[in-house]
Amino acid sequence: MVINGEEYDLNFKRHTPRKRFGQHWLKDESVLNKIILAANLKAEDCVLEVGPGRGALTAKLIESEAGFIHAIELDRDLIIGLNRQFHYEPRFSLKQGDILSVPLEPENGKVINKVVANIPYNITGPLLKRLIGELGRPPENSYDCLVLLIQKEVAERLVALPGDSNFSALSVRIQLMASCQNVCDVPAKCFQPAPKVDSSVLLIKPFLLEDQNLVSIGTFLENLLKIAFSGRRKKLRNTIGSFVTSNVPIDDIAADVGISLEQRPQEISPSEWLAFARALKVPFFNENA
Repeated sequence: MVINGEEYDLNFKRHTPRKRFGQHWLKDESVLNKIILAANLKAEDCVLEVGPGRGALTAKLIESEAGFIHAIELDRDLIIGLNRQFHYEPRFSLKQGDILSVPLEPENGKVINKVVANIPYNITGPLLKRLIGELGRPPENSYDCLVLLIQKEVAERLVALPGDSNFSALSVRIQLMASCQNVCDVPAKCFQPAPKVDSSVLLIKPFLLEDQNLVSIGTFLENLLKIAFSGRRKKLRNTIGSFVTSNVPIDDIAADVGISLEQRPQEISPSEWLAFARALKVPFFNENA
């Protein structure tokens, strides 16, 4: 194979996927195209690609209208091949490092506004926290959207509605910070090597966290969710009753925000959880809980 007059690096092409890096190469052209379409890339967009691997998605990003693509790859061996494959492209930069710790912005000063990623399953949780933030901590950067390919089981939790068996504390956390939409499901056979589980592509659009109350109440709400969902089959009365001091009229507070302590945690919407936490307020937190 020849790229820009140079022979493609066969060692790069034959690179053995490394389990410790969670490497699975997406090879399905239709899925790659759906990812690009979901990102809705324009000339003014600066895109962060997480884990470009052997460059299948990178090539699609470069073919798009995106103004600039910045990729971060952990595997040093892949860095060599990626540089050889895309050295000709002035709209592309590549950094070697751990996506959980290295600076995310390119060195040319451009500001990333979109993220496209085939996330390694073993870092999904911490990477979501870094890219989207946490209830008590805003994200490092503000993105217009993220198109993420993640494990289907996790994706189902991110988009689950109240009452769904997949609705969890994670559903509440993420949905208070962003809207999540399923783009497509991705069977394991679409990868080389095939993982043991299926995946999904999600379009995530973070909210502008102008409401600082969400940040200030975040830790309290996080504790409330942890207690409630640790007994997801139990009624709220039997789980969060020990979360507040005995002199707090918790039944009345719940009724005021439109919920009941006879409900189970997965039956409460994200907005209701936030309203409930605000109504309880931090001073009522039982320090012994």
